[in-house]
Amino acid sequence: MFRLFILSALVATSLAAGIPPRVPMLDGRIVGGTPTTHDKHPHQLSLEWYNMHICGASIISSEWVVTAAHCTDGSSAATLSVRAGSSFQESGGEVRRVSRIIQHENYDAINIDFDIALLKLASPLSLGKSISLVAKEVATGTLVTVTGWGALSEGGSSPSQMREVSVNTITRDACKDAYGSSAITDRMICAGGEGGKDSCQGDSGGPLRVDGENWLAGVVSWGYGCARPRYPGVYSNVANLRGWIKQHSGV
Repeated sequence: MFRLFILSALVATSLAAGIPPRVPMLDGRIVGGTPTTHDKHPHQLSLEWYNMHICGASIISSEWVVTAAHCTDGSSAATLSVRAGSSFQESGGEVRRVSRIIQHENYDAINIDFDIALLKLASPLSLGKSISLVAKEVATGTLVTVTGWGALSEGGSSPSQMREVSVNTITRDACKDAYGSSAITDRMICAGGEGGKDSCQGDSGGPLRVDGENWLAGVVSWGYGCARPRYPGVYSNVANLRGWIKQHSGV
């Protein structure tokens, strides 16, 4: 596993606040994508720390949100909120405070395994729309779309408007070839790797959606750099973690 650091202003601020930005150089990232709107992705949320965007997240019910564990690790619910119904980070839509964080008990911050967390909201959302959770891992070659407000290039600045990019899922063996067999577990799925299109810093925790469908296949987790050839994005595997989500949220 690679542990190189990209130290953007967001990363530096997050570290100072005790909030993990996205794993070192492993960061959610929209590179090579295009601007999009909340109307197309009503499940997309901005996870905020004291009203500052730090990660993405997805609506799975009016009171429950799913994100990455590395976005919540070491955080207090009192410091977090989500913004729904806006195409722009840190403005518009509606904000709901987080009342409870349920982080996967097996989350491994070193290997970025079991990288998933649930957030219970203090009051129900009235904006946005829930996304359904896949029950079966999507097939290799499936076109999937990742969205968020992550950096536009490795170590670069973030846009104010939400962006989207579509990539194809790849085999777990191909992902292991890139990162090493011990780095990729059944709790992970991989997509992209052709270079030029990927998620980046600030997209962490956001949705990997089956293109054109209201199905959540993955949660932005980690990767080596942003949009580098031969290094696909790695996402928490919703199908594998579906039982845990149901157990703790009832969704």
